[in-house]
Amino acid sequence: MKYYIVDAFTDEVFKGNQAGICLLEQVIDETLMQNIAAENNLAETAFLVPADSGYDLRWFTPETEIDLCGHATLASAFIIHNYVDPGADRIAFYTKSGVLSVEYKNGLYEMDFPSRPPVQIDVTPEFSDAIGCEVLEAHLSRDLLLLVKDESTVKNLSPDFVKINSLSDCFGLIVTARGEKADFVSRFFVLDAGIPEDPVTGSTHCTLIPYWAKRLGKDTMTARQLSKRGGTLYCKNQGERVKIAGHAVLFMTGTIEI
Repeated sequence: MKYYIVDAFTDEVFKGNQAGICLLEQVIDETLMQNIAAENNLAETAFLVPADSGYDLRWFTPETEIDLCGHATLASAFIIHNYVDPGADRIAFYTKSGVLSVEYKNGLYEMDFPSRPPVQIDVTPEFSDAIGCEVLEAHLSRDLLLLVKDESTVKNLSPDFVKINSLSDCFGLIVTARGEKADFVSRFFVLDAGIPEDPVTGSTHCTLIPYWAKRLGKDTMTARQLSKRGGTLYCKNQGERVKIAGHAVLFMTGTIEI
């Protein structure tokens, strides 16, 4: 199968978040997909199969399949737009989270994703223990969102991964604060999925966008994820949906031989 590695949410190689993109002619066994993802050992490997008026899309970490992934969806659209169906400006993906569309405009790939607004919960001592600093607010959706003092606090976190993995009732942990240049910043730590810290995470912004839109009183925002690789996301709050846009750049083209 044809295989690509794309750096998403960046216009520079070695920045953003890496995604492996596998182009399939037909559906393969999910155990094989999981084995390929483990062999690739990237945050996500996406598997694309042509379907009516679009593509079936599934995402795998090195250890598990997930229900929604932003950077690998953006990377998939980048590959289709540039190498599979050149000039295709709107692409539909059929996924476990419904139909997701990506539109190429003004040099950006803009994804239309479901909004996942969080519900506020009580702050507990285990939250502060897990990230090593004071937690101002806690909110829960698919992921646990923790608000901290400022951008510097997010950037300089010293997380305890053993304690993060002991958290329950969430897929991952978002730590966020208001940004200095961007509207808001974040980092994301994944529980037991083979990804201690995800470099740039589109799906977490399904929660971050409605949270910060309400907090800041604005629907159009710029976000930065402050991992070592770093990335920029251009965000719009649209009620039950959110728009998440970014750049992408090709790192590698190859062939998987099985």
